[in-house]
Amino acid sequence: MHSYRSKIESLQKAAVVSPEYGAIIPLFVELFRYLDRMADHTGITVTVPQERMKENLEHGFPLISAADLSIDAAACSTFLSGAIELLGRASNEGADELSRIEAAINDGTLDPGALFRAILERRRSVVDEAAISVDVPAPLLEYIFEIPLKAFLEIFAEGISSDGLEGWTEGFCPVCGSRAGMAEFAGEEGKRFLSCSACSFRWLYKRVQCPYCGIEDVDKLSYFIAGEGVIRVDTCKACSRYIKTRDSRKGNADVPLDVDDLLTIHLDLLAAKEGFERGK
Repeated sequence: MHSYRSKIESLQKAAVVSPEYGAIIPLFVELFRYLDRMADHTGITVTVPQERMKENLEHGFPLISAADLSIDAAACSTFLSGAIELLGRASNEGADELSRIEAAINDGTLDPGALFRAILERRRSVVDEAAISVDVPAPLLEYIFEIPLKAFLEIFAEGISSDGLEGWTEGFCPVCGSRAGMAEFAGEEGKRFLSCSACSFRWLYKRVQCPYCGIEDVDKLSYFIAGEGVIRVDTCKACSRYIKTRDSRKGNADVPLDVDDLLTIHLDLLAAKEGFERGK
């Protein structure tokens, strides 16, 4: 996995050649700097016996589940407060909402553990109800709590070898069970890999198959490209979802995939305009 420093360097280079992203790049540079210092202090841990991990894989389940997460409330609150302060400095908007979220974490109104588990299990109703309880937009609340969750999961996934996972054929991550965030064609043979939206673990996947509904009907699967970039948008008419795919044989192989994701928001907008929803 690419380090936070390499992500920062990639973003700083992109700021020169892609000035249209000038408004968002500084925010993510500061966020990655924060994570470079604090990623080991999220307050989230997981302990799963190796025997159970092996059993999970044998039965088609990811290595860990949301129930395996343990939370150090004090450490987690400190991490979240720092992230909220950073977001507040980066924007003149949403200060009141950020303050309400921080206050709700400190007074116990919001339960970080419950939200982490809900996000990992894609239980939208839990996030929506929590957002209503503190009168903030659900996407903002989810984004804030995703910061420490993803930081922890990426560190955990770094310690997982792909050996033993060769037989994994699911469209969700074999490590944490999250959906694929992006795909990539890599190597001389152009094999297709999926990259987890939460822990960034990468696994081999069929070239012609929707990672979200599993359909392999070529009449339902298509893609489009905007300009001469190395990223295309793969769409599925069966489930109306899409995934951005980088062809690293054409370039950007040294750029962290999540950085390329940030710098191709225009493709997300085009996909939404065509009626497709991001498959996360």
